[in-house]
Amino acid sequence: MAKQKTIITCAITGAIHTPTMSDALPYTYDDIAQQAMDAAEAGASILHLHARDNETGAPSVDPNDFAPFLPRIKQATDAVLNISTGGSLTLSIQDRITPAKTFSPEMCSMNMGSMNFSFHPLANRYKDDDWKFDWEKDYVANSDQNIFRNTFRDIKEAADTLAPHDIKFEHECYDVGHLYNLKFCMDIGLFKAPIFIQFIFGILGGIGPEVDNLIFMKRTADRLFGDDYRWSVLGAGGAQMSLATTASQMGGNLRVGLEDSLFLSRGKLAESNAAQVSKIRRIVEDLGCEVATPDEAREILDLKGGDRVNF
Repeated sequence: MAKQKTIITCAITGAIHTPTMSDALPYTYDDIAQQAMDAAEAGASILHLHARDNETGAPSVDPNDFAPFLPRIKQATDAVLNISTGGSLTLSIQDRITPAKTFSPEMCSMNMGSMNFSFHPLANRYKDDDWKFDWEKDYVANSDQNIFRNTFRDIKEAADTLAPHDIKFEHECYDVGHLYNLKFCMDIGLFKAPIFIQFIFGILGGIGPEVDNLIFMKRTADRLFGDDYRWSVLGAGGAQMSLATTASQMGGNLRVGLEDSLFLSRGKLAESNAAQVSKIRRIVEDLGCEVATPDEAREILDLKGGDRVNF
């Protein structure tokens, strides 16, 4: 049997990093659109998208902050657009799924459990007068008080609300218990195969970024889901490139992007999302894997197609 091609997802901006941390982090509508298009050109077949306030760069789940860039990206690329449902650590699930409900994308993310989700140590890297915007310091420093809420009722509410849109979820699993949560949700009919699991390593509050943990998560998913799932790996921070490479060699897919790491290599900030995509594509291809096109990704993940989105 021919080896399945490797899907590269690029997460363009996220809701963790702030403008002070890297000049390359896109937050205006124009920059998000341009970096997304460049990442697709570099080889990303899926673009994972959050929105930001166009003036301050603060994370936003307002559909009005998605509307200026979604059609531009769709017109300029053939990439699969994946809208986050995790754009805030403090808002309700209904607020967080509003962009997906509004735009009916081919994919959206879905965190598979409540968890401590913190990045407060990053605040210690900057002096008070380093911050570009007033909101940034408190946002980062106070993330240690957050529980990222995704109860079983929240997950069901999101699944039921979005079911008419035929959206494929990127099931984000930050720890092994999230796989069991997902299995339960499959058993009660919330999600249909083939599901797409994003194994996430290295977030403070989730499982650590060791290869042993990747093997453990993969083995657990094999036992729970058999042939009914496809998978990808996200290594946060310094684990990004090494875990992505390992995933590709294990027959999986991978995710890079400035949402997950601001760096291209140790101590060197990435100049763009496309730079990370280009690097991992080169590594993957040099090691003998082929990168999937957007249409090949659609086929692998059984997506509804770009002609059925609402933007």
